[in-house]
Amino acid sequence: MKFPGVRLAARVAPGLLAVAALAAAVTGCSAVDNATKSDVAKTQVGDCINITNNSPTATEGEKIDCSSPKAVYKVFQTFDAKTECPSNEYTSYTEDLVSGGTTFMCLAPNFAQDACYNDVSTSPYKWADCASPEATFKVLQRIDGETDELLCDNADQFLTVPDPKTLFCVAAP
Repeated sequence: MKFPGVRLAARVAPGLLAVAALAAAVTGCSAVDNATKSDVAKTQVGDCINITNNSPTATEGEKIDCSSPKAVYKVFQTFDAKTECPSNEYTSYTEDLVSGGTTFMCLAPNFAQDACYNDVSTSPYKWADCASPEATFKVLQRIDGETDELLCDNADQFLTVPDPKTLFCVAAP
């Protein structure tokens, strides 16, 4: 005896099971990647980061409110593969994921006026207490919407970020 639709169900069911298994595998890998990402790698464009260890081989940090002087960087761009940041003013951040993928970000400086930072040329910037010997420069003035270094009257040096336009007038602490 033959029942109508049995052959169709026998052909469709394995296909549906395969699609469900593939979806579960993709979601599982994504969940594992997200669970194993550092606090820095979990940030989104516009979030700010405090660098807590600026070792050239093991940078560590945490998400922090952008109004804090410890919010050293603002996430400018994020990518799933290594990409060149648009200019030298941005710091690149790369993290390898468990699945074999990569989190890659371009970070813009987010220095606060009257705050001090540590600049080791081979490492990312890090917030530092101005009284500390770790402080290598102080932000005398932050001017949002400008990149004209002539606006830095009493500064020894300046840093500019093209997007969003920001000028930092800096000097020794």
